[in-house]
Amino acid sequence: MTTPTVLLLPGWQGSEAEHWQSRWEEVHGDLRVQQHDWNTPLRGDWICQLEAAIHQAPAPVLLVAHSLGCHLVAGWAAASPLFSTTGDPRAGPVLAALLVAPPDLTRPDLPPALHSWAGHPLRRLPFPAHLLSSNDDPFCSAQAAASMAAAWGARHTNLGALGHINSASGLGDWPQGRACLQELAAAALATNADRSVPPQAAFPFPAPPPP
Repeated sequence: MTTPTVLLLPGWQGSEAEHWQSRWEEVHGDLRVQQHDWNTPLRGDWICQLEAAIHQAPAPVLLVAHSLGCHLVAGWAAASPLFSTTGDPRAGPVLAALLVAPPDLTRPDLPPALHSWAGHPLRRLPFPAHLLSSNDDPFCSAQAAASMAAAWGARHTNLGALGHINSASGLGDWPQGRACLQELAAAALATNADRSVPPQAAFPFPAPPPP
């Protein structure tokens, strides 16, 4: 029986100890993808680091991205040779991606450190994704988040007033986000017969609350 490997993709400047990604790393044993430079995030370098981490991780892989990490997922998917000949998500090890609070890289006040990330077209992701945003994110409007979700072919949920959905949001271990990840993984596993992994047995997270 194969349990999905969860790779955590922090954004610019990383995720501090109080961040829900750091809590998931500690509580659930998820793996953080390390970058050479968190403060000067060179897009090509970050993509190479993610490619290496995915190749090293036992498949299937779940990507959990925050902020700039969401654009890392999109940039990697567009550049990776795993998808150079086919758009079938079963051709690669990535099962699905949870994308949390992506910043709007078209903003005129984009920090100079992020300029290498600007100007790249948004393309449909070759695997299922769920984008979680807020209606008061200082780095992305609700409309821009919805547009990114549509371009990436991702399900979109606006969680309300949670800011940048980071440590300042006071989420702690963020069980709501973990439930969204469990639901995303279960749905992806159920529609991916080649993996032959029972969703609930293979992904031991708390089941999401009933609607």
